[in-house]
Amino acid sequence: MPRSQRRRSALTHPDAAEIDLLDVLHALADPTRMTIVRTLRAEPERPCGTFPVDVAPSTLTHHFRVLREAGVIHQREDGNRRWTALRLADLDGRFPGLLDSILGAYENEPAAP
Repeated sequence: MPRSQRRRSALTHPDAAEIDLLDVLHALADPTRMTIVRTLRAEPERPCGTFPVDVAPSTLTHHFRVLREAGVIHQREDGNRRWTALRLADLDGRFPGLLDSILGAYENEPAAP
């Protein structure tokens, strides 16, 4: 089948009530994923290829999948672009203040030697 006719796999997102604390914590336990989340905290929605991370596209796809399946981000396709947004309302509804607490602690962490 020609590449242009292949269907992309469906993006799976958990319902807000199904977001699990341990999945969220696991998703946020990676510096690249934290960069993605910090970027989205400052900017509500962004095309996938525009995040300030230095990883291969396949690795970035993996990071997005971990964040998406944990319920931290929502992704949507628009034409040939995939847009990513932070699910802040869902996260705050489930775990009030958690994301801001984690981001604040991460920002105050001393730089690695």
